[in-house]
Amino acid sequence: MSGRATKIVFLGAGSISFGMSMLRDLVTTSGLRGSTLTLVTQHAESAARAAALARYLSDKTGARLNVEATTDRRSALDGASFVVNATAIERNRLWKLDFEIPRKYGIRQTLGENGGPGGLFFTLRTLPMIFDFVRDMEELCPKALFINFSNPESRIVMALGRYSRVRCLGQCHGIDGSRSQVADILGLPAADVDVWGAGLNHFQCLMHIRHRTTGEDLYPRLKAAEATFASPTSPLTRRLFRAFGYWLTCGDEHLGEYFPYGWEAGEKGYDFAADERWRTEFAHSVSQVLAGKADMPGWWIEPSGERGGAVIAATLQNQRRVLDSGIVYNQGAIPNLPGNLAVEVPVMVDAAGVHPVSMGPIPDPIAKLMSMQASVQQLSVEAAVHASKEIALQALLIDPVVNSAAAAERLLDELWEINRPYIRKCI
Repeated sequence: MSGRATKIVFLGAGSISFGMSMLRDLVTTSGLRGSTLTLVTQHAESAARAAALARYLSDKTGARLNVEATTDRRSALDGASFVVNATAIERNRLWKLDFEIPRKYGIRQTLGENGGPGGLFFTLRTLPMIFDFVRDMEELCPKALFINFSNPESRIVMALGRYSRVRCLGQCHGIDGSRSQVADILGLPAADVDVWGAGLNHFQCLMHIRHRTTGEDLYPRLKAAEATFASPTSPLTRRLFRAFGYWLTCGDEHLGEYFPYGWEAGEKGYDFAADERWRTEFAHSVSQVLAGKADMPGWWIEPSGERGGAVIAATLQNQRRVLDSGIVYNQGAIPNLPGNLAVEVPVMVDAAGVHPVSMGPIPDPIAKLMSMQASVQQLSVEAAVHASKEIALQALLIDPVVNSAAAAERLLDELWEINRPYIRKCI
């Protein structure tokens, strides 16, 4: 398909994981040839490295992208049609504290990223930065689509739905992981399994599981197969499946963030040491390839499985493309969850924008599970946009992961001081 040139701004392009994934998708997405890709990072060195990698991939694939790099966000945003966000503030250092400090006070989390005390502080420090981005967008590119990959996804999308005029879509590959999980239990190739889910980010209910070719309802087969499935993997997800009759996304560590008993499936937290090793090794491999000292791995020019490129192409080409999931402001997409919540549902994308696809009400017991977390997320957003320690304490005290009011007060004091440089009013 012939391309239609556009301007894409990538905030946080120095991100090793999402940065590489997004670049792979942009250079392998048809219809973007001749577009301008402006990479924005905080440091000139990382901007130059990201630009060199993007140009290399563009040359290898024939994408013919016009690649720019800058540390000046406002100059980059001027005239943009799409703004992709993959930023995080001191990602590993602060995330590790989000996990370890609550544990010191007896609060058990699985990851400390999107739920529990960790999810609260991720929200408190991230939303002021996000609002800096979107206030600039409202001035410089008010019609641009903000495509968010950063966590905490649900809270970012909710905050923008409430307090910004910018169009926003959150993207996550969690539903693909759940497709693979159920396919493994069913003994089928993942490509043969079609799933449709609705709910919260990292907490979707698979409403339908069907055979992609025949349309057969695979839920009866899944229930029978799971009962005798020998693998010990996903104990929390499987326990909830037996109790509620629906498969929930997207793996025990993410799902477990939302329940007081989530830690029973394991509370090791994120493997920060392994993450740092991988980042160091990958950065070295990029340097070697760009210097001509090593061959490029083939996967560098294959689609990543993320949907950012697909969203941009569908908008530009008016393709009316249906994606299996996107995080959007609810407003009735899931009628038995609050309208002012961010939800993850299928979406249709075309030149007119992003259109949530309603699958109707989610099963009532599942909706009640999600409603507990919905209230936590709503208060967390209010605490962040108002920079309110009082509301932050309220968010902790209604969070099912928090098992002690005294511990909530202590961890709030400690983590608030650590995050104080980033906490400020957004409205």
